[in-house]
Amino acid sequence: MAALQLEKQRGRYAALAIAAVVIVVGIPLWWKTTETYRAWLPFSEISELATLRLQLTVNTEVIFSRGTLTPEQQKKIPLSHVKEKEHEVDGKTGLRYKFETKYRIATIMEEDALNQPSGEEADLSLHMLTESACGSVVVYVIPESSTLLPQDVKVYVGRRRTALLRSTTIRSSWTLKEALSSLDPQVEQIVNTMSFSHQDIIAALSDRVRLAKVTKESMADSMRAIKSSPGYEITFSLLNPDPKSHNVHWNIEGAVHSYVQPLLNKLAPIANFSVDSQILYFAVLGVNPRFDNNVSAYTLSADSLSHVINPVEARLGSNAASSNPVLNFLLYVPDAHHSPLFIKDRSKRGAPSNAFHSPRWGGIMVYNVNDMYEPEAQLPVDININMAKVMGVFLAQLRLMLGVQHTHPPPGFMLQSPGSAGLADWELDRLLWSRSVENIATASTTITSLAQLLDQIGNIVINDNIAQQVSNAVTSLQSAVAELEAGNLALALQYSREAILASERAFFNPSLLHLLYFPDDQKFAIYIPLFLPMCVPIVLSLLKIVKETRRMRAEKQAKND
Repeated sequence: MAALQLEKQRGRYAALAIAAVVIVVGIPLWWKTTETYRAWLPFSEISELATLRLQLTVNTEVIFSRGTLTPEQQKKIPLSHVKEKEHEVDGKTGLRYKFETKYRIATIMEEDALNQPSGEEADLSLHMLTESACGSVVVYVIPESSTLLPQDVKVYVGRRRTALLRSTTIRSSWTLKEALSSLDPQVEQIVNTMSFSHQDIIAALSDRVRLAKVTKESMADSMRAIKSSPGYEITFSLLNPDPKSHNVHWNIEGAVHSYVQPLLNKLAPIANFSVDSQILYFAVLGVNPRFDNNVSAYTLSADSLSHVINPVEARLGSNAASSNPVLNFLLYVPDAHHSPLFIKDRSKRGAPSNAFHSPRWGGIMVYNVNDMYEPEAQLPVDININMAKVMGVFLAQLRLMLGVQHTHPPPGFMLQSPGSAGLADWELDRLLWSRSVENIATASTTITSLAQLLDQIGNIVINDNIAQQVSNAVTSLQSAVAELEAGNLALALQYSREAILASERAFFNPSLLHLLYFPDDQKFAIYIPLFLPMCVPIVLSLLKIVKETRRMRAEKQAKND
């Protein structure tokens, strides 16, 4: 009897020991070894990015030349003035524009530069003296009687970051404050022309802002321009559908070097560019042009242009080695049976450039050659393309594709042509402002969306690489916002590019998809066959121990009674 009791007690102790080992060691060990690894993320800092408050600071310098201020007014210069404007875009996005204006008198060397015979030469001479910082605006106020500008021109905007402002008559009885107040509206117009406008910034925030907040013109420019990317592939293609009749020659390498490369050099801070070219034979358009008796030529209507791109694009090929967006520019030489060929706009009038562009894709130009040889000429006829004419069209389309918006200056403004550079310094600044804000908006939206996804789905593995990319994106975003606030446009663009690169690497990391969909029923299906055979004996033993313990207590209680 004693041996039987001892055996039962030993069995109870063994069951308790096994249960204790399972509960104290087994379950924590299983929990630790099967838990999803999730590296630490700065969720508090990411949540702050959901509410974006941007301050854009523009540094402006107004310089008065000889004869614009009275000696009494000059005594109170130099001085500075700060003007701020706030715009509440929506509940989570706010903008503040800070314009810091400094006033001073022109130096002797600047006075000599302003004595040039024309505004263009004065702009070049002033640029040789000093180079303005990226994003800044310099305004030289010249006397009303100055012959530097034509009589009907009030403001001359050069190729750099300098503008010449013909001053209105400043009365000697005015205080300096009154004199500056009379110039403020014109200086503000110059700054809006050479830096950014509110609608440009709103359009750059299109990833965060409803379309109703953006004007149709700004939204059209934004939709036309290709999205910000670390690099772009530019492809020039010559389409010769009739090589038996036309032996077409084009000096694309020299044209790219002369016309395209200077523009790409200017745009180097924004992205990396690669250029290639190709010639496609027997490549025809996807639509049949119609013969118009009124003009004795074949025509393509505006409605049919949308059907041209897809068939042609199938022949262009793709650059599988790069994930960068591709901009296509096609030069189409019509075959002899469909020449000449003209493009008509929606008003049924011929397009002046005989070309059209497709938003975020590229452009196509039709180049007629029927008037370059006689009908009885021996075929194939050698045709040399006028690359200056072609590149003029392609450059205009490229500027639109890259977001260089057409500026509509106020009356009395004269904008100097950018020349061979293809882009004025202040036009580059306008693009940098828009790109910086666009990058910040896109990166902040990407990183907050990723944080919400990771917070809601606990099964997603967050490895150290993703955590590092997220931290880099947050740090770069904070730096970009701070540099915008300080007025350092070049650094703001650099940090915003780093932010969007890091955020997209983290968001599209393949490791995030491994356990993206892992429902609870799959967990039960995996773990029940493993734990049920082991847990049933342990649970039954524990229940038996509890039952025996209760019985023994009841018997002991009965004996005592």
